[in-house]
Amino acid sequence: MSAIAIIRIHSRTRELMPGFVVSLIVAAAASFLSEHYGAPVMLFALLLGMGLNFLAGDGTCKAGIEFTARTVLRMGVALLGMRITLEQIAALGWKPVALVVILVVVTIGVSVVAAKALGFQRLFGLLTGGATAICGASAALALAAALPNHPQKERATLFTVIGVSALSTTAMILYPMIANWLSLSPKMAGVFLGATIHDVAQVVGAGYSMSTETGDTATVVKLMRVAMLVPVIVCGAMVTRLQGADPTGKRPPLLPWFAVGFLLLACLNSTGWVIPAVQGAVNKLSSWSLVVSISALGMKTQLRELASVGIKPILLMVGETVFLAVLVLLLLHWGF
Repeated sequence: MSAIAIIRIHSRTRELMPGFVVSLIVAAAASFLSEHYGAPVMLFALLLGMGLNFLAGDGTCKAGIEFTARTVLRMGVALLGMRITLEQIAALGWKPVALVVILVVVTIGVSVVAAKALGFQRLFGLLTGGATAICGASAALALAAALPNHPQKERATLFTVIGVSALSTTAMILYPMIANWLSLSPKMAGVFLGATIHDVAQVVGAGYSMSTETGDTATVVKLMRVAMLVPVIVCGAMVTRLQGADPTGKRPPLLPWFAVGFLLLACLNSTGWVIPAVQGAVNKLSSWSLVVSISALGMKTQLRELASVGIKPILLMVGETVFLAVLVLLLLHWGF
């Protein structure tokens, strides 16, 4: 490596480090609060980040915050692939796979139509629908990274993350009660919880609060929803390409690099060669990357901007969540 390259790397590192370190500190504080108060870590990271939004203005932290909100986010999404194996999906049979595909396609389609009817852009419906149908905050962040740039995109992303985090926590409490009220079997209850609750952590909490079998089934079904992230990201990238080049004049790739990384890690994890310690480390790194990046996104937004969104986006997300739960119960009733 030449001396010039080393100097450039050193200069770039010095430029990015302040903002990155601040994001790490916010993420650590959010994790501490989440462990002690039981609320979603993503929500704490967002709120703490927004409290430090003055750091994202012109100053020493700006470049690092921008880098963390963009590149670290995409790395975290790529590492999510280590949570999935083809064996896990095959063990449940074809019906849960068909159920997951149907609910993701239908929920996103209905969300896009509903968003347009409420006066929003269709891309906002894709963002909220994808977050609801796939894996909550992680899906919202991944889709935002693949969608075209827009002045309101970051605010829409943050609102979506806050909304799905709050709704996922509510579902973690209510949905096991609904499963008991409907007298669902442990496996059926697991499919219901795994197919409806937004975030992985809340699915695990709700499933294992009922039984081990319910928890195991819910987790695998949830990971099948996570696997749907790749085709939905490809659809988002296709929308971006159809809308033309970005401001730099480059056409975005049909399959973003973080989606390729997601697929490669999922395939590698399916071989059985990855030892549990490595799996655990990669999953932890993925979770940390997403929390750190959402801290940076929080620092890039203004609280008063989020407060100005009005009641319609809230109604849209609540409606999507209720629609998803009803759709899954109907599909289960029809034999899926």
